[in-house]
Amino acid sequence: MSKSTITSSDQPVHKKPRIESALHGNTRRRAAALLKGATILTTCVLALAACTNASGSAGDGSTQTGSPTASFDPASVKADEALASQVPAAIKSKGTLVIGSDTTYAPAEFLGPDNHTPVGYGVDIAKAIGATLGLKVDVETAEFTGILPALGPKYDLGISSFTITKERLGAVNFVSYLNVGTAWAVQKGNPKKFSLDDVCGKSIGVQTGTTQEDPDLKDRSEKCTAAGKKPIDIVSPKSQTDINTRLVSGGLDAMAADSPLIGYAIQQTNGSIEKLGATYDAAPEGIAVAKSDTALAGLIQKVLTKLMADGSYKKILDTWNNGDAAVTNAEVNPSVSS
Repeated sequence: MSKSTITSSDQPVHKKPRIESALHGNTRRRAAALLKGATILTTCVLALAACTNASGSAGDGSTQTGSPTASFDPASVKADEALASQVPAAIKSKGTLVIGSDTTYAPAEFLGPDNHTPVGYGVDIAKAIGATLGLKVDVETAEFTGILPALGPKYDLGISSFTITKERLGAVNFVSYLNVGTAWAVQKGNPKKFSLDDVCGKSIGVQTGTTQEDPDLKDRSEKCTAAGKKPIDIVSPKSQTDINTRLVSGGLDAMAADSPLIGYAIQQTNGSIEKLGATYDAAPEGIAVAKSDTALAGLIQKVLTKLMADGSYKKILDTWNNGDAAVTNAEVNPSVSS
Protein backbone atom coordinates (compact mmCIF):
# COMPACT_ATOMS: atom_id res chain seq x y z
CA MET A 1 0.00 0.00 0.00
CA SER A 2 1.58 3.27 -1.11
CA LYS A 3 1.62 6.38 0.99
CA SER A 4 -0.52 8.17 -1.55
CA THR A 5 -3.42 5.81 -1.09
CA ILE A 6 -4.07 6.88 2.51
CA THR A 7 -4.30 10.47 3.59
CA SER A 8 -5.98 12.27 6.46
CA SER A 9 -5.85 15.64 8.11
CA ASP A 10 -7.43 14.35 11.32
CA GLN A 11 -5.39 14.62 14.47
CA PRO A 12 -5.64 11.61 16.77
CA VAL A 13 -7.35 12.10 20.09
CA HIS A 14 -7.81 9.78 22.98
CA LYS A 15 -11.13 7.95 23.13
CA LYS A 16 -13.03 11.10 22.25
CA PRO A 17 -16.07 10.22 20.12
CA ARG A 18 -16.15 11.92 16.75
CA ILE A 19 -15.99 11.00 13.07
CA GLU A 20 -12.52 9.73 12.25
CA SER A 21 -10.39 8.60 9.36
CA ALA A 22 -9.96 4.87 9.06
CA LEU A 23 -6.33 5.24 9.98
CA HIS A 24 -5.74 8.37 11.98
CA GLY A 25 -8.71 9.00 14.22
CA ASN A 26 -9.31 8.94 17.92
CA THR A 27 -9.33 5.24 18.55
CA ARG A 28 -5.83 4.96 19.82
CA ARG A 29 -7.69 5.49 23.12
CA ARG A 30 -5.79 8.61 23.99
CA ALA A 31 -6.57 12.28 24.39
CA ALA A 32 -5.11 15.01 22.27
CA ALA A 33 -3.09 15.73 25.35
CA LEU A 34 -1.52 12.29 25.18
CA LEU A 35 0.12 12.44 21.80
CA LYS A 36 3.25 14.55 22.01
CA GLY A 37 5.31 14.72 25.13
CA ALA A 38 3.67 12.41 27.59
CA THR A 39 4.11 12.59 31.33
CA ILE A 40 4.82 9.73 33.75
CA LEU A 41 5.01 9.25 37.44
CA THR A 42 8.59 8.48 38.28
CA THR A 43 8.89 7.33 41.83
CA CYS A 44 6.16 8.17 44.29
CA VAL A 45 3.61 10.69 45.44
CA LEU A 46 4.75 14.15 44.24
CA ALA A 47 7.95 12.95 42.58
CA LEU A 48 6.40 12.87 39.15
CA ALA A 49 7.97 13.35 35.75
CA ALA A 50 6.57 13.36 32.25
CA CYS A 51 5.04 10.64 30.14
CA THR A 52 1.38 10.28 29.26
CA ASN A 53 0.31 13.70 28.25
CA ALA A 54 0.37 14.56 24.67
CA SER A 55 1.19 18.12 24.55
CA GLY A 56 3.59 18.09 27.44
CA SER A 57 2.31 19.05 30.85
CA ALA A 58 2.33 22.67 29.76
CA GLY A 59 0.91 21.93 26.33
CA ASP A 60 4.15 22.83 24.67
CA GLY A 61 4.54 19.76 22.50
CA SER A 62 7.81 18.85 24.10
CA THR A 63 9.10 15.31 23.94
CA GLN A 64 8.42 13.27 27.07
CA THR A 65 10.97 11.79 29.33
CA GLY A 66 10.60 9.38 32.18
CA SER A 67 12.11 6.60 34.20
CA PRO A 68 10.93 3.19 33.06
CA THR A 69 10.54 0.68 35.84
CA ALA A 70 12.07 -2.19 33.89
CA SER A 71 12.96 -3.35 30.44
CA PHE A 72 12.44 -6.78 28.97
CA ASP A 73 15.58 -8.72 28.09
CA PRO A 74 15.15 -10.22 24.59
CA ALA A 75 17.97 -12.64 25.41
CA SER A 76 15.44 -14.50 27.54
CA VAL A 77 13.52 -15.41 24.36
CA LYS A 78 15.02 -18.13 22.20
CA ALA A 79 14.85 -18.02 18.43
CA ASP A 80 12.37 -20.43 16.88
CA GLU A 81 13.92 -21.86 13.73
CA ALA A 82 10.60 -23.00 12.30
CA LEU A 83 9.08 -19.55 12.65
CA ALA A 84 12.29 -17.81 11.57
CA SER A 85 12.20 -19.76 8.32
CA GLN A 86 8.89 -18.05 7.49
CA VAL A 87 10.30 -14.52 7.67
CA PRO A 88 9.74 -12.74 4.33
CA ALA A 89 12.86 -12.53 2.19
CA ALA A 90 12.96 -8.73 2.19
CA ILE A 91 13.03 -8.63 5.99
CA LYS A 92 15.40 -11.56 6.31
CA SER A 93 17.91 -9.94 3.94
CA LYS A 94 18.21 -6.81 6.09
CA GLY A 95 18.09 -8.82 9.32
CA THR A 96 16.03 -6.20 11.09
CA LEU A 97 12.36 -5.78 11.91
CA VAL A 98 11.56 -2.08 11.49
CA ILE A 99 8.70 -0.87 13.66
CA GLY A 100 6.89 2.46 13.60
CA SER A 101 5.75 3.76 17.00
CA ASP A 102 4.54 7.06 18.40
CA THR A 103 6.64 6.87 21.55
CA THR A 104 4.57 9.23 23.69
CA TYR A 105 2.28 6.84 25.56
CA ALA A 106 3.57 5.30 28.77
CA PRO A 107 3.63 2.56 29.76
CA ALA A 108 3.09 1.15 26.26
CA GLU A 109 5.56 3.04 24.09
CA PHE A 110 7.61 5.99 25.31
CA LEU A 111 11.14 7.34 25.50
CA GLY A 112 13.45 6.43 28.37
CA PRO A 113 15.55 8.76 30.55
CA ASP A 114 17.89 9.53 27.66
CA ASN A 115 14.93 10.94 25.72
CA HIS A 116 15.97 8.74 22.82
CA THR A 117 15.58 5.03 23.57
CA PRO A 118 12.05 3.60 23.14
CA VAL A 119 10.80 1.59 26.13
CA GLY A 120 7.49 0.19 27.37
CA TYR A 121 5.52 -3.01 27.10
CA GLY A 122 4.80 -2.45 23.40
CA VAL A 123 8.51 -2.06 22.77
CA ASP A 124 9.31 -5.15 24.84
CA ILE A 125 6.76 -7.19 22.87
CA ALA A 126 8.45 -5.97 19.69
CA LYS A 127 11.82 -7.14 21.06
CA ALA A 128 10.37 -10.53 21.93
CA ILE A 129 8.94 -10.91 18.43
CA GLY A 130 12.30 -10.05 16.91
CA ALA A 131 14.16 -12.45 19.20
CA THR A 132 11.79 -15.28 18.28
CA LEU A 133 12.41 -14.66 14.60
CA GLY A 134 16.18 -14.21 14.99
CA LEU A 135 15.95 -10.56 13.94
CA LYS A 136 17.23 -7.28 15.31
CA VAL A 137 14.50 -4.79 16.17
CA ASP A 138 14.54 -1.12 15.24
CA VAL A 139 11.71 0.82 16.91
CA GLU A 140 11.52 4.17 15.15
CA THR A 141 9.73 7.10 16.74
CA ALA A 142 7.06 8.38 14.35
CA GLU A 143 4.03 10.64 14.23
CA PHE A 144 0.99 8.57 15.09
CA THR A 145 -0.85 9.59 11.94
CA GLY A 146 2.05 8.60 9.71
CA ILE A 147 2.57 5.00 10.83
CA LEU A 148 -0.21 3.07 9.11
CA PRO A 149 0.21 4.73 5.69
CA ALA A 150 3.92 3.84 5.78
CA LEU A 151 3.48 0.12 6.47
CA GLY A 152 5.34 -1.81 3.81
CA PRO A 153 7.45 0.94 2.24
CA LYS A 154 8.94 2.17 5.53
CA TYR A 155 7.81 0.03 8.48
CA ASP A 156 7.37 -3.72 8.71
CA LEU A 157 5.04 -3.39 11.69
CA GLY A 158 3.16 -0.67 13.52
CA ILE A 159 3.14 -1.07 17.30
CA SER A 160 1.57 2.06 18.78
CA SER A 161 -1.47 1.15 20.91
CA PHE A 162 -3.74 1.01 17.87
CA THR A 163 -7.35 0.23 18.70
CA ILE A 164 -8.74 -2.15 16.06
CA THR A 165 -11.73 -0.69 14.20
CA LYS A 166 -13.75 -1.80 11.20
CA GLU A 167 -12.51 1.16 9.19
CA ARG A 168 -8.87 0.47 9.94
CA LEU A 169 -9.34 -3.20 9.13
CA GLY A 170 -10.33 -2.10 5.64
CA ALA A 171 -6.91 -0.52 5.16
CA VAL A 172 -4.41 -2.66 7.11
CA ASN A 173 -4.12 -6.06 8.78
CA PHE A 174 -4.16 -6.26 12.56
CA VAL A 175 -3.02 -8.96 14.95
CA SER A 176 -4.79 -8.50 18.29
CA TYR A 177 -2.63 -8.62 21.40
CA LEU A 178 -4.30 -6.52 24.14
CA ASN A 179 -7.67 -5.51 25.56
CA VAL A 180 -7.72 -1.95 26.91
CA GLY A 181 -10.61 -0.13 28.59
CA THR A 182 -11.49 2.35 31.34
CA ALA A 183 -10.37 1.81 34.93
CA TRP A 184 -10.74 3.74 38.20
CA ALA A 185 -8.38 4.38 41.09
CA VAL A 186 -8.63 5.73 44.65
CA GLN A 187 -6.16 6.35 47.46
CA LYS A 188 -4.73 3.20 49.02
CA GLY A 189 -7.34 1.65 51.31
CA ASN A 190 -10.05 3.91 49.86
CA PRO A 191 -10.14 6.14 52.99
CA LYS A 192 -12.95 8.26 51.52
CA LYS A 193 -15.07 5.13 50.96
CA PHE A 194 -15.66 6.11 47.34
CA SER A 195 -18.07 3.92 45.39
CA LEU A 196 -18.99 3.90 41.71
CA ASP A 197 -22.58 3.53 42.90
CA ASP A 198 -22.38 6.89 44.69
CA VAL A 199 -20.55 9.40 42.47
CA CYS A 200 -22.87 12.40 42.84
CA GLY A 201 -21.13 15.40 44.39
CA LYS A 202 -17.76 13.65 44.37
CA SER A 203 -14.53 15.14 43.05
CA ILE A 204 -13.28 12.96 40.20
CA GLY A 205 -10.20 13.50 38.05
CA VAL A 206 -10.12 12.74 34.32
CA GLN A 207 -7.84 14.04 31.61
CA THR A 208 -9.47 16.64 29.43
CA GLY A 209 -10.68 15.41 26.03
CA THR A 210 -11.00 11.76 27.01
CA THR A 211 -14.14 9.68 26.91
CA GLN A 212 -13.73 9.26 30.63
CA GLU A 213 -14.64 12.96 30.74
CA ASP A 214 -17.23 12.91 27.97
CA PRO A 215 -19.41 10.92 27.68
CA ASP A 216 -18.68 8.80 30.79
CA LEU A 217 -18.57 11.31 33.65
CA LYS A 218 -20.75 13.83 31.83
CA ASP A 219 -23.52 11.24 31.51
CA ARG A 220 -23.14 10.14 35.14
CA SER A 221 -23.29 13.76 36.30
CA GLU A 222 -26.44 14.46 34.28
CA LYS A 223 -28.11 11.48 35.91
CA CYS A 224 -27.18 12.93 39.30
CA THR A 225 -28.81 16.29 38.58
CA ALA A 226 -31.84 14.62 37.02
CA ALA A 227 -32.30 12.75 40.30
CA GLY A 228 -32.07 15.99 42.28
CA LYS A 229 -28.55 15.28 43.54
CA LYS A 230 -25.34 17.30 43.31
CA PRO A 231 -23.46 17.02 40.00
CA ILE A 232 -20.05 15.42 39.88
CA ASP A 233 -17.16 17.82 40.42
CA ILE A 234 -15.28 16.86 37.25
CA VAL A 235 -11.62 17.89 37.52
CA SER A 236 -10.12 17.70 34.03
CA PRO A 237 -6.61 19.17 33.63
CA LYS A 238 -4.57 18.54 30.49
CA SER A 239 -1.95 16.51 32.33
CA GLN A 240 -2.65 13.03 33.67
CA THR A 241 0.23 13.61 36.08
CA ASP A 242 -1.70 16.46 37.70
CA ILE A 243 -4.60 14.09 38.33
CA ASN A 244 -2.34 11.40 39.77
CA THR A 245 -0.72 13.92 42.12
CA ARG A 246 -4.04 15.27 43.36
CA LEU A 247 -5.36 11.78 44.04
CA VAL A 248 -2.25 10.75 45.98
CA SER A 249 -2.45 13.91 48.09
CA GLY A 250 -6.17 13.45 48.81
CA GLY A 251 -7.37 16.32 46.64
CA LEU A 252 -9.65 13.99 44.67
CA ASP A 253 -12.09 11.29 45.67
CA ALA A 254 -11.16 9.15 42.64
CA MET A 255 -9.80 9.23 39.10
CA ALA A 256 -10.67 7.44 35.86
CA ALA A 257 -8.37 6.78 32.91
CA ASP A 258 -7.39 4.14 30.38
CA SER A 259 -6.49 0.92 32.15
CA PRO A 260 -2.75 0.97 31.19
CA LEU A 261 -2.38 4.43 32.72
CA ILE A 262 -4.08 3.34 35.94
CA GLY A 263 -1.92 0.22 36.25
CA TYR A 264 1.27 2.17 35.68
CA ALA A 265 0.28 4.99 38.05
CA ILE A 266 -0.28 2.43 40.80
CA GLN A 267 3.14 0.94 40.15
CA GLN A 268 4.96 4.27 40.01
CA THR A 269 3.42 5.58 43.24
CA ASN A 270 4.53 2.45 45.10
CA GLY A 271 0.94 1.53 45.80
CA SER A 272 -0.14 4.91 47.18
CA ILE A 273 -3.23 4.48 45.04
CA GLU A 274 -5.19 1.36 44.10
CA LYS A 275 -7.55 0.22 41.40
CA LEU A 276 -11.27 0.31 42.18
CA GLY A 277 -13.56 -2.16 40.46
CA ALA A 278 -13.11 -3.85 37.11
CA THR A 279 -12.05 -2.46 33.75
CA TYR A 280 -14.96 -1.77 31.42
CA ASP A 281 -15.62 -0.67 27.82
CA ALA A 282 -12.58 -2.71 26.78
CA ALA A 283 -11.58 -2.83 23.13
CA PRO A 284 -8.89 -4.83 21.31
CA GLU A 285 -5.58 -3.29 20.32
CA GLY A 286 -3.45 -4.72 17.55
CA ILE A 287 -0.08 -4.87 15.84
CA ALA A 288 -0.49 -3.40 12.37
CA VAL A 289 0.78 -4.97 9.14
CA ALA A 290 0.41 -3.77 5.56
CA LYS A 291 -2.88 -4.90 4.02
CA SER A 292 -1.09 -6.65 1.18
CA ASP A 293 1.12 -8.70 3.51
CA THR A 294 -1.21 -11.34 4.94
CA ALA A 295 1.69 -13.79 5.25
CA LEU A 296 3.55 -11.49 7.67
CA ALA A 297 0.36 -10.92 9.66
CA GLY A 298 -0.07 -14.68 9.97
CA LEU A 299 3.53 -15.07 11.09
CA ILE A 300 3.19 -12.38 13.78
CA GLN A 301 0.08 -14.18 15.04
CA LYS A 302 2.08 -17.41 15.33
CA VAL A 303 4.90 -15.65 17.19
CA LEU A 304 2.51 -14.03 19.66
CA THR A 305 0.86 -17.39 20.23
CA LYS A 306 4.26 -18.87 21.09
CA LEU A 307 5.10 -15.97 23.44
CA MET A 308 1.76 -16.42 25.17
CA ALA A 309 2.35 -20.14 25.58
CA ASP A 310 5.86 -19.84 27.01
CA GLY A 311 4.92 -17.06 29.44
CA SER A 312 7.05 -14.28 27.90
CA TYR A 313 4.01 -12.25 26.85
CA LYS A 314 2.45 -12.19 30.31
CA LYS A 315 5.82 -11.51 31.93
CA ILE A 316 6.25 -8.40 29.81
CA LEU A 317 2.83 -7.04 30.71
CA ASP A 318 3.27 -7.86 34.39
CA THR A 319 6.60 -5.99 34.40
CA TRP A 320 4.66 -2.84 33.52
CA ASN A 321 1.77 -3.68 35.88
CA ASN A 322 -0.62 -4.29 32.99
CA GLY A 323 -1.21 -8.01 33.16
CA ASP A 324 -4.97 -7.46 33.26
CA ALA A 325 -4.83 -6.21 29.66
CA ALA A 326 -3.60 -9.62 28.49
CA VAL A 327 -5.59 -11.70 26.01
CA THR A 328 -5.57 -15.47 25.79
CA ASN A 329 -5.12 -15.69 22.04
CA ALA A 330 -3.93 -13.51 19.19
CA GLU A 331 -6.17 -13.16 16.14
CA VAL A 332 -5.58 -11.86 12.66
CA ASN A 333 -8.21 -9.23 11.78
CA PRO A 334 -10.61 -10.06 14.63
CA SER A 335 -14.26 -9.13 14.40
CA VAL A 336 -15.01 -5.80 16.08
CA SER A 337 -18.28 -3.97 16.66
CA SER A 338 -17.26 -0.54 15.40
